[in-house]
Amino acid sequence: MSAEEMTSSVETIEVEAERMLEEARGKANEILLKANEEANKILSSKLPMDEVKAECERIIYKAREEADKKVEEAKEKTSKIKAEVGNKVDKITERIVSNITGAELG
Repeated sequence: MSAEEMTSSVETIEVEAERMLEEARGKANEILLKANEEANKILSSKLPMDEVKAECERIIYKAREEADKKVEEAKEKTSKIKAEVGNKVDKITERIVSNITGAELG
């Protein structure tokens, strides 16, 4: 694998990791938007205000928890991908050095 191919591969993996993180953020925003819409529906209904406020708080809390969980999962996946990329780059670098110098590393 040439240095250009390695760089391209690493860049592709990093782009995919960023895409996954953005997707998770988008889903989190969708969840929060739906929660706010639901809260607005509840607020516009004729329920006692204390119940409405409590229900809104529960919905928003649950939505935030779910959104935070999705973002955290995406961050973990991104971290794993970056670690794998680092390991692959190290192995490729060792192979290149070995090919150039004729010495075995590791």
